[in-house]
Amino acid sequence: MSHFVYILKSESSPKSYVGITSNLERRLREHNSGKNFYTKRYLPWIMIYIEKYDSLLSARSREKYLKSAAGRKFLKGIFKKFGN
Repeated sequence: MSHFVYILKSESSPKSYVGITSNLERRLREHNSGKNFYTKRYLPWIMIYIEKYDSLLSARSREKYLKSAAGRKFLKGIFKKFGN
């Protein structure tokens, strides 16, 4: 089973969210339906970046990196493409 690290961007505020899932379509629906405590405050969301991994361990490691100070620097480059 593949696992994905994804980045969401709020269309209503300058917020982003980094997560991990095995089903991208379902997870985006969940975020946009208000099922997540953090993301329900900044609806709607669009998925702006995806990375695919063969193992959950690899995906978790990348997610953890993207949430670190060094990872946020990487994310700034992605956000520039979307006007943030």
